[in-house]
Amino acid sequence: MSKDIRIKRGLSLQLEGEAEKELVKAPRSKTYAIKPPDFHAVVPKMVVKEGAKLLAGDEIFFSKYTEEVRFTSPVSGTLKEIKRGDKRRVMEVIIEADPEDGYKEFGKLDASSTDAEAIKARILESGCGAFINQRPYDIVADPKDTPKAIFISAVSTAPLAPDWGFILKDKVASFQEGINALKKLTPGKVHLSVDKSSAQYLSDIKGVELHHVSGPHPAGNVGVQIHKINPINQGERVWTVNPENVSVIGDLFLTGRYLAKRTIALTGSEAKDRKYYDTLIGASAADLIGQVPDDIRIISGNVLTGTKLSNNQYIGFFDNALTLIPEGNNYRMFGWLPFTYNNIHSNSKTSLSWMFPNKKFKPTTNLNGEERALVVTGEMEEVLPMDLFPMQLIKACMAGDIEKMENLGIYEVAPEDFAAVEYVNTSKIEIQEVIRLGLDLMITEVG
Repeated sequence: MSKDIRIKRGLSLQLEGEAEKELVKAPRSKTYAIKPPDFHAVVPKMVVKEGAKLLAGDEIFFSKYTEEVRFTSPVSGTLKEIKRGDKRRVMEVIIEADPEDGYKEFGKLDASSTDAEAIKARILESGCGAFINQRPYDIVADPKDTPKAIFISAVSTAPLAPDWGFILKDKVASFQEGINALKKLTPGKVHLSVDKSSAQYLSDIKGVELHHVSGPHPAGNVGVQIHKINPINQGERVWTVNPENVSVIGDLFLTGRYLAKRTIALTGSEAKDRKYYDTLIGASAADLIGQVPDDIRIISGNVLTGTKLSNNQYIGFFDNALTLIPEGNNYRMFGWLPFTYNNIHSNSKTSLSWMFPNKKFKPTTNLNGEERALVVTGEMEEVLPMDLFPMQLIKACMAGDIEKMENLGIYEVAPEDFAAVEYVNTSKIEIQEVIRLGLDLMITEVG
């Protein structure tokens, strides 16, 4: 029997550029890339060199501080280049793909009749351990931990976010097998959240505690659902997995192969052919959108939490959307005057756009103001549906006050939970970055 979670506080942004629900096979990229910076707090140790021949599923690097967590190639081919940044930090591992993939064979396993240690070992050796994140800290999970529960959110509330029901409709068997495997990794429950408009097959998944979630963004964030269902206390761990990655884990057990499938929703007002594309993890953005002029921003992910890309870069490991919006390089004359530019969305009602709540807006990257001091307005609390004091927590993170961060609930949050707060905040401070730095400090000082 499902349980209902009704979120009242939040922000539903209506934006132009939703993807049409049509799945298209994307052209095969000539090169694919795994980007270690996508895995926060992971220090990669390479196990192959440039020029090495790889099968899909072959190990490329592992985590220096958690050697069991391995990262594997999504395609077969040749390791073309290891791009490094400052202090020789590995930024991208680029693989030149073969015309057709060859796979490393891990062997089939029935997740329902296999013990937990064998399942964990299979997930780790195939590279699927990289799909599992832990809370607190929103980092790749340490396999030595035993999570008190596992959370999967199939609810899309972020602006222009992909529809999980559409993405998973042809992957029901592998999704169920992935659930069967994950269920063995926790003594607690596997929580699956869906919304009321989700396809019926998601409600029929077995072995999960089902939750029907409704409300504005960030209701779909797994962090908000954890807060409502089973909050995290100091010393506890929960794991989270993206729904499509659950099906990749399921494919691993059903086929014995690491099938790095990725469905990308091409969205945004500047995107052409806005559809869903069937591709592989680490695909090149240019193969979906071609070369984009400089006055258009390419975002891997959604407009609130995504990462800026340039032409010829690669889609993020965890991202299911590619968004194109106009750059906001223009300045508005007398832009500080209220009610002069009513085509701009304003949560604080400084334009008349608030009178048209169902109108879809065309966002740009313009911040409509510069960074200024934090002042108490109450706007943060209106869009954060968690029993926290957001401004106090942000200030504690900025001050590096560990005791206050703990008391104010740092263990329960991730940067994405503050995306709507950052959007509405008139201080224009990069709040998600502040929270990330606060979490990093906690990892260093508390562990």
